[in-house]
Amino acid sequence: VQPVESGGGSVQPGGSLRLSCAVSGSVWAIVAMGWYRLFPDNQRELVARTDNRGYTNYADSVKGRFTCSRDGGESTMTLQMNNLKPEDTAVYYCVAWLEKEYWGRGTEVLVSS
Repeated sequence: VQPVESGGGSVQPGGSLRLSCAVSGSVWAIVAMGWYRLFPDNQRELVARTDNRGYTNYADSVKGRFTCSRDGGESTMTLQMNNLKPEDTAVYYCVAWLEKEYWGRGTEVLVSS
């Protein structure tokens, strides 16, 4: 199982970015997909996690600004990030939950004026 992210980049505060993730491999065994982010100080945060029922949990820090969606047979996922803030600067990782967590390689998001 290998998640692959795309869509990171640089944006000014208040801007938007859309991250995408595609998972290959034993996608039939996926029980949930989501996004972690790793901040420059190496703190980690679970940004969003959506299970096979379509229920999504969000970190309080992104509620109302970020939307996580699964589609395409549920092995692809997007993270729409609006009203970005400098504190959203991080490396974002797509994660698939099966019998364990499978992480992608990450994509950088830089929010700066």
